Amino acid sequence: MLRFVAIRLLRALLTVALVVTFAFIVLRLSGDPAHSIMGEDASPEAMAAFRREWGLDDPLWVQYFHYFAAIFHGELGRSMRGGGPALDLVLGRIPATLALTLPALLLKLGIGIPAGIYAALHRNSAVDRSVMVTAVAGYTVPSFVLGLVLVQALSIWLGWLPTGGTGGWQHLLLPVITLGIGGAAVLARFVRSAMLEVLGQPYIRTACAKGIPWAAVVRGHALPNAAIPTVTIIGFMVGNLIAGSVVVESVFSWPGVGNLLVVSVAGRDLAVVQCILLLVALTMVLSNLVVDFLYGFLDPRLSSAPETGGQ
Repeated sequence: MLRFVAIRLLRALLTVALVVTFAFIVLRLSGDPAHSIMGEDASPEAMAAFRREWGLDDPLWVQYFHYFAAIFHGELGRSMRGGGPALDLVLGRIPATLALTLPALLLKLGIGIPAGIYAALHRNSAVDRSVMVTAVAGYTVPSFVLGLVLVQALSIWLGWLPTGGTGGWQHLLLPVITLGIGGAAVLARFVRSAMLEVLGQPYIRTACAKGIPWAAVVRGHALPNAAIPTVTIIGFMVGNLIAGSVVVESVFSWPGVGNLLVVSVAGRDLAVVQCILLLVALTMVLSNLVVDFLYGFLDPRLSSAPETGGQ
């Protein structure tokens, strides 16, 4: 078990380091922040002073070394536009993002899991086909398209809900529904597939042959075994709470981390973008670690199995 935990932690640290490195290099090779922040009318002297102040005139490897050294000291840089600590700016936006994404996650779970289970238990029925058609539609429609359609229908035509911004619970409904529908569709399809695979196993037929009631077979055998692969997709959804809200926050002018990321990328605010990407990477990695540990809890054979190069 100790080896299982150590390998997962090592992989997590390596993943975070690779993500941070990739983001660092791409951001600096994609353009000069001095032009975006200072403006095209700024003098060459002002541009040079700006680059010198933020260390942009150093070689790339020197900037990279300073950046990682700062991370190990708990410093994630300062905003090139506001001047304040990038971490404080990002942390100030997290409550707004969680206020949006947590209800959306509950909506995904509350719709996707029951729909997937019901569709699997009524395979090839009209209900099953209806659930799958709805799931495919919800999965394939981009979130920004769905958001605009909901705004047009519920805000502009019917006038029931505000088109965006913050305020009361009414402002939450449209973005939460937009985020929740796509995830519920994915989860419904995944749960249905997992349930059908389990229901086709010999031990399910054996349990039925012993005279165990069907409801007891589903509760005692099908659902626990189908939960193991389902944990993966749920873990991905939890890890994607911040990154998954980028488009929806922009559509509905929601002042969360996703909206801040869009603004910071457009404004070439490197420290803020790097801080958000680091936060997203940590969230994804931590959720994957939890999933791995849950796997080991649900199926102890996984935590004791030897690691191979193909895994």
